[in-house]
Amino acid sequence: MPRPSKYPEQFRKDAVELVRNSDRPLRQVARDLGVNHETLRNWVKTAEKQAGQPSAVSGADQDELRTLRKRVAELEVEKEILRKAAAYFAKEMGR
Repeated sequence: MPRPSKYPEQFRKDAVELVRNSDRPLRQVARDLGVNHETLRNWVKTAEKQAGQPSAVSGADQDELRTLRKRVAELEVEKEILRKAAAYFAKEMGR
């Protein structure tokens, strides 16, 4: 017998709705709610099964999403490097 959840049923339902209706990533929603992202992911999957809905993201979509997230991470690193370089050169020009 599975152990009872430490989160109330209404909280889980509200969290699933927030994931479905938000444009924020699941991890960010989980962080904002103070819930482990895998726990929230399981709630979403369970709700989809109960509603008879197929998984929202196909395998090809997940591959594309993974690729895009990797590219965003690379661009964020590049942006940070450029920001630091601009600050350095601005300081050098002021001397």
